Amino acid sequence: MTILQAIILGIVQGLTEFIPVSSTAHLVFASRAVGLFAGVDEMLRAEQTTATIAVLQLGTLLAVLIYFASDILKIGRAFVVDHLALIMGRHRVGSVEGSDQRLSPDAWLGWLVIIGSIPVAVVGLLFKKQIEGTFTKNLWVIATMMLVIAVLLAIAELVARQQRSMEHLGIMDAIVVGFAQCLALIPGSSRSGSTIMAGLFAGEVRETAARFSFLLSIPAVLASGLLEMREAMHKLPPGSSLSLIVGTIVSAAVGYASIWFLLRFLRTHTTGIFIGYRLLVGSLILLGLWGGYITASVK
Repeated sequence: MTILQAIILGIVQGLTEFIPVSSTAHLVFASRAVGLFAGVDEMLRAEQTTATIAVLQLGTLLAVLIYFASDILKIGRAFVVDHLALIMGRHRVGSVEGSDQRLSPDAWLGWLVIIGSIPVAVVGLLFKKQIEGTFTKNLWVIATMMLVIAVLLAIAELVARQQRSMEHLGIMDAIVVGFAQCLALIPGSSRSGSTIMAGLFAGEVRETAARFSFLLSIPAVLASGLLEMREAMHKLPPGSSLSLIVGTIVSAAVGYASIWFLLRFLRTHTTGIFIGYRLLVGSLILLGLWGGYITASVK
């Protein structure tokens, strides 16, 4: 992988990781366009591409950590302080409906992130081999999920109440959004698209759905990226380290800008433009596959 290839992939990763249009779909096309790992065995190329994507996600994880640094610090501090108070027999009264009233809102949010991260951790480990294989780079799968999530997101926009903010999140939000995050393991779904859709169905306002989605992505992306980084050392060609570092930095910078844009956009707009984009791209991919203009698997 050259530095130019890494920069292009880093830009694509940063632009599409948080906007609900499927980063994997765009990265698969981008990797083909730049000839990433061309000439190697199909299975090995799929594994190398998966490893590269997972490492680049660490860049967008860095963007989340920087953007939500104050929130993360508040959650972490409250989580530790409140649980120490419980151990020592002192209680703090929270104001979150449906929460443990001995915990403050920030500490309770910490538990919601933990609970919501369990489903994707279990499913990810159970289907690790399939996730890394050629199936998850198959364009039939990607195009289908682009359309499926677009339709579900459109339904969520139509029927959701969108009344609840961050202060009103409860266990059901963590469970619903946590299981929806598992859909992101299927390429074309989009982690942000799946979780924002679930948040809307749970009655959250759009900005809250996006914020909780981003916070929930931290454990999953961190675990996936670190695991793949370890394995990437054996899968990726020698001399890939510098390119990966450059690509990760680029994805972090672009990802930060994407978070800033999406949160402000969703305050006054629906997800309609993203739904339309997903329907268009998914349909074009299917037409290309049916017409034989593109191949379904990595070649």
